[in-house]
Amino acid sequence: MAMDTRLEPHIETAPPDQAVAVRQLTKIYRGSGKAGPKQALKAIDLEIPRGSLFGLLGPNGAGKSTLINILAGLVTKTSGTASIWGFDIDRRPRQARAAIGVVPQELNIDPFFTPKELLELQAGLYGVPKRERITADLLDVVGLSDKAGAYARTLSGGMRRRLMVAKAMVHSPPVLVLDEPTAGVDVELRQQLWEQVRTLNRAGTTILLTTHYLEEAQELCDRIAIINHGRVIACETKRELLSRLDCKTLTFELAAPLNAVPEALAGFHAELPEPSRLQIHYRPSQMPLGDIMHAMNGMGVEIVDLSTEETDLEDIFLQLTRSDRQDAD
Repeated sequence: MAMDTRLEPHIETAPPDQAVAVRQLTKIYRGSGKAGPKQALKAIDLEIPRGSLFGLLGPNGAGKSTLINILAGLVTKTSGTASIWGFDIDRRPRQARAAIGVVPQELNIDPFFTPKELLELQAGLYGVPKRERITADLLDVVGLSDKAGAYARTLSGGMRRRLMVAKAMVHSPPVLVLDEPTAGVDVELRQQLWEQVRTLNRAGTTILLTTHYLEEAQELCDRIAIINHGRVIACETKRELLSRLDCKTLTFELAAPLNAVPEALAGFHAELPEPSRLQIHYRPSQMPLGDIMHAMNGMGVEIVDLSTEETDLEDIFLQLTRSDRQDAD
């Protein structure tokens, strides 16, 4: 769906290279009694380039929500600096908050307002003049134009989540935070939300996405940071991150079954999960694919089909968080 140009971020100053910049950001919750203080963020540095679709991943309790709430002005940091669209959250809090929209996990929508009324009310809270409001355009982008006059209580859970996205965009912020936007929705709706996220990003909005669905980050994001125990343990492009695990698997479907792995493959990490299926695990940096194919051709077996399995983001995530947990111990 083409987006109305009025949905592009409203930017009055020259855009910065970094939509969000965090330096040595620390947050300590003082706690009470036996619990004592808890350091939720440990002097983290993070940069989110302008125009990126940036993924922030981490297990529960890693510090993701604390970081987002500091950027949104809901939690006070202990030390360090943070800026949104070039505006320091301490020195220019009003401008910083105007530059960011946050879609929380919770569906906090008044059930007795219509989508149109909710967006108009939210725009008024942000001080957007009536002549500059883009309520109709937002409802169109999130696919709720036909529900503009329906009470919010009649909307499905997926529709309410889309309405939350529109609500966060009423002031045309250049930075949009989506906190677990597809939690609890079905596959079809997830695909629809993904396309809406891409549409917003193509129009110039910088997206910060937190998600527990690793395939979601792999599908959408161009840069990804992984946070664990309050520290950023990785922050790279998706391509760089996926290249960390130098491991692939080739699966050969054979015309005739085998009783055992042939001796010709003794030097390879080969196995037979099924008599007619042969798998070879290899490191591309150490073993050219041509060597494997040459060995297979020398065996004289008939290959019916060939597939390859790449490293995915889940492998990287588990490896990094597991090693970080061991370091912490």
